[in-house]
Amino acid sequence: METVFTPFASLGGGALIGLGAVLLMLGLGRILGATGIMSGIVFAEGRDELSWRVAMVVGMVLAPGLIFVATGRMPDLDVPVSPLMIVVGGVIVGLGASLGSGCTSGHGVCGLSRLSLRSIVAVPTFMVTAAVTVYLSRHVFGV
Repeated sequence: METVFTPFASLGGGALIGLGAVLLMLGLGRILGATGIMSGIVFAEGRDELSWRVAMVVGMVLAPGLIFVATGRMPDLDVPVSPLMIVVGGVIVGLGASLGSGCTSGHGVCGLSRLSLRSIVAVPTFMVTAAVTVYLSRHVFGV
């Protein structure tokens, strides 16, 4: 499977994620970490905490529709694995995020920008693990 090089879309997406992280930190004093936001919905500590978290998830779900309104077409999406593997991968990522005290967005976007030591350790760990997983799945197991 070949990956398409999309530098402008990637730069734009990264800039919007960074802007969202900055606005969330300035507006509510919260770190933009997707796993932390979701766990805060499941284990809500208060109504004010729940409202901004639900708004963030609703925004993530509605984003493809906004892209459709802006461009006239839905984003291209090709998921070359079964729904079962998506669920298994989600569970593994959730467990890893719990063990790592945060997810890639929390550590990578917000943690590194704050020079958090645990993020400086976590992000290279994520990257090496991802590279090994892709190598094994594509070149050893042929998935």
